[in-house]
Amino acid sequence: MAFAETFKALSDPVRRQILELLKNGRLSAGEIGGHFDMTGATISYHLSVLKKADLVRENKVKNYIYYELNTSVVEEIMLWLSELKGGTNS
Repeated sequence: MAFAETFKALSDPVRRQILELLKNGRLSAGEIGGHFDMTGATISYHLSVLKKADLVRENKVKNYIYYELNTSVVEEIMLWLSELKGGTNS
């Protein structure tokens, strides 16, 4: 995992809000965009950054693209932060 890209993606509050939305299940770009007062192009940019960091996955169904949280990357980040903090995993 590229931590630089991951933390860059997480540094933006809009992208963090998108991840919060996706924790409840997959959403289309339009459904995600409905939660924000910004253009579709801006939502697309944020989704692109999240995909590049591998924090979200996309799945095409007919004419729609659905986005979902990539929990394995989130778990890797949590494990790394726990180890950094000195947490015990036993």
